[in-house]
Amino acid sequence: MIMDEGRFTVRLAETDAEIRAAQRLRYRVFVEEMGATPSAEDRALGLERDIFDPYFDHLLLIDRAAPSDALDERVIGVYRLMRGSVARTGRGFYGATEYDLSALEDQGRETLELGRSCIAPAFRGGIAMHLLWMGLARYVLERDIQILFGVASFHGTDLEALAGPLSLLHHEHMAPPDLRVRALPQHYVSMDRMPLDQIDRRAAMRATPSLIKGYIRLGGFVGDGAYVDRSFNTTDVCLIMDTTRMQQRYRDYYTRNASGDQVAV
Repeated sequence: MIMDEGRFTVRLAETDAEIRAAQRLRYRVFVEEMGATPSAEDRALGLERDIFDPYFDHLLLIDRAAPSDALDERVIGVYRLMRGSVARTGRGFYGATEYDLSALEDQGRETLELGRSCIAPAFRGGIAMHLLWMGLARYVLERDIQILFGVASFHGTDLEALAGPLSLLHHEHMAPPDLRVRALPQHYVSMDRMPLDQIDRRAAMRATPSLIKGYIRLGGFVGDGAYVDRSFNTTDVCLIMDTTRMQQRYRDYYTRNASGDQVAV
């Protein structure tokens, strides 16, 4: 799949070199910027990677107008995607290391795990994330995927500082029982940290990462419980989106854009 929009192209990685470029961008964002702790080998190589990477498709946002032809300069956004049909024949889902995913795995519908989404700093706040989402929408449509999910992160591990946004997600955006994954017992951290009427909504929304807000606006839900990932310096929630329950106006918008005339496949 290929999507061209102005100076940018969105497509799946086709070579090991392109996957390494994605892993180097992930290193710059998750390790150098956010404080994740890599292995000694990955630190020496400047790569953020794990044992699940070979099983994911890697969606790239490529800047064709970059001043250099080097892949490290051209790959400015990434998303990794794993279908349930692939997870069942590989190592399983990454999210299963943090959450009991049986509620999703028992659905009998094609699922897609999303993760490691990041944008180079110079391209944040513009069209970059929108284009990655357009590529994701095309991927979902082409493969008849019905349930999307993935671990999304708040920066930091101070649960008191995150009490407002975690509690707001818990009270207002909890997944329905048939989709409600739960943090594994040994890692479970309650998101219900304060009563709904005591939450400063404006402050809670400011403290919520844009990616999480984007999923919620699309009609997404969160699972039960958070996971504190100290190696990544994050507090994680599991986001779930059932395409049959998406708000109609957003489903129509993303379907139209993902299949519009500007897209070449």
